[in-house]
Amino acid sequence: MPSLPHVSGQAVIRALRRLGFEVVRQKGSHIVLRRGGVGCVVPDHVELKVGTLAGILKQAGVSADAFLDALR
Repeated sequence: MPSLPHVSGQAVIRALRRLGFEVVRQKGSHIVLRRGGVGCVVPDHVELKVGTLAGILKQAGVSADAFLDALR
């Protein structure tokens, strides 16, 4: 597994949208995305910690390689 970068919440949302996720709703700084029956919650922060990003990807069922490709 490649190392995950420090990225913003908006960059994560942009990459997940490229992977087919859609924004469903937002409450405060937490944005809920969904693709089919799988969903995830992304905090809209300036910088996400690597562990938080790993948890988001696990929740979304997205591999680190696929995420890094969509991030570019």
